[in-house]
Amino acid sequence: MNVFDWRALGAALCLAWCAQAQADAPAFIVGVGTHLLNAETDVRPALAKAREAGIDSVRDDAWWGHVELQKGQFGMPPAWGRYLGAQRQLGMSNVLILGYGNSFYNSNAKPAFDSVRGGFLDYTAFVTRQLKGQVDYWEIYNEWDIAKPRFGMVGDSKSYLKLAELSAPVVRAQAPGAKVLAGAITAEGIKAGFADRLLQGGVMNYADGLSLHPYVHCEKANNGYKPEHWIGWLRELSARFDAEAGKPVPLYLTEMGWHSTGDRHPCGVSESTQAAFLARSFLLARTVPAIKGMWWYDLINDGNDRAEQEHNFGLLNPDLSPKPAFNVLKAIAPLVQNSQFDASASQLGGPWAVLLSQGGHQQLAVWADSPNASLSVRVQGGQPGPLKALDLAVPEQGYRAIDSQWQCDAGLCQARVPLTGFPLVIDLGTARGLPFTAAQD
Repeated sequence: MNVFDWRALGAALCLAWCAQAQADAPAFIVGVGTHLLNAETDVRPALAKAREAGIDSVRDDAWWGHVELQKGQFGMPPAWGRYLGAQRQLGMSNVLILGYGNSFYNSNAKPAFDSVRGGFLDYTAFVTRQLKGQVDYWEIYNEWDIAKPRFGMVGDSKSYLKLAELSAPVVRAQAPGAKVLAGAITAEGIKAGFADRLLQGGVMNYADGLSLHPYVHCEKANNGYKPEHWIGWLRELSARFDAEAGKPVPLYLTEMGWHSTGDRHPCGVSESTQAAFLARSFLLARTVPAIKGMWWYDLINDGNDRAEQEHNFGLLNPDLSPKPAFNVLKAIAPLVQNSQFDASASQLGGPWAVLLSQGGHQQLAVWADSPNASLSVRVQGGQPGPLKALDLAVPEQGYRAIDSQWQCDAGLCQARVPLTGFPLVIDLGTARGLPFTAAQD
C-alpha cells in the first residue's frame, strides 16, 4: 500500500448538569506494565494476580520486529492472542506500544526518516487493523527522547512530531474506537523540554493524550524522590502544558514507580517504602485533574538481583508472590478508581489530607512524612465514637476501629489522628469533611 496516503462545549453549564457530569466522569485508570505480551509461557496466572490487585489496565510492547519477520510480510504472533484473550476475560483494558525498529529497515533504525518511517506505518496499519476492537490505547513509540538514535538524534522532537502526524491517522482509520497516546516521555526528556516542543509543535492535533514517564527515584536532593515533591512538579507541568497547547492536555502516566533495591542501590528504597510511595502517589495523582491514569512499572520483578534496579520495580516477585506494594494497591485501588477528588476539605501540604467522595460517601486519606505528627480532622454530621479507618501499613486488616475518637457537639465532630508515612484512609461515611485551617503537627 502507499503509506504516504495516510494523513473541541458551551460555557454556560447549570449546577445539575455539573453534578451529573461528575457522576459520569470516567474512572481513573489504575494500570501496570506487564512485559508479558510476547511471553511463550502461560500468562494467565500473572494477569489474574494483576486483576486481584485491582488493576484495570495493562500496558505492553507490540514489537514491530515480531510481526514483520520477512520484509513486507506480516503475521500476528500467537502469544499476542493468548495475552489479549486472557486480559479481556479478566475485564481489563490495555495500552499497546507501537514501537522499536526492524532489522530490514536500516538495521533497526528509529523511524525518523522516510526510508524507515514508511515501513513503520505499514506495520502500524497491519497491527491496528488486526487488533481492531481489542486494544483501547495505542501509544506511538516509547521514550523517543532517549531511545538509541541510530540515524536519528536523541530528543529530536521534529522527527517524532512527523511520526505522530503520520501514524495517528493510520490508527484512527484502522481502529476507530481506540485512543492515540503520544510522547511516552521520560523525566529527563521532560526536563530537557521535549514535551514542550511537542506541544508547541501541535502534537495534540493528532493525539488524545500525552503520555509521560515521570520517574523521580534518583532525585535525592531536597527530597525530590518523594511523591509529594513529584506531584508538585506534575501540577506545574500540567498548567504549563495546557498553556502551550492552548487547551487542556490529558496526561497519562504510562510508566511510574520506585524500585525496592533498598541501600543496595543509591536510588533505591525499601519494599516498605515502595509500598508507601505507591499509595501516596496514586492518591496524589487524583489531585491533578489532567491525570487520567497511572500505570505502575511494573507487575513482576524482572529478575532476582536485589541490587539491580531493573529487577526490583515490580509488585510481585518472579514467583508471583506479593511484595508489600501489591497488598497496598489491592486495598486502595477501588478508592482511587471510583471516587472524585474534593479539594474543599483536602490539605495539599504536610501533613497531607486527600478527600475522595463517591455518591455522597467520603473518605479522607491522611499521612505525614515526619515522625510524631498528627492532624486534627473535623466533620459536620458525624457521630461520637471511634474512627473507622484503613491503615495502609497493614492493608490486610481492612477498615477497622482505631484508637482516635470523634468528639462531637451539635453534629460538629473532631478527632486528632496520629500520622505515619503510610496513608490512613478514614471512612467519613455521609459526614461532610470540613476545611483544614492550617497544617497541624
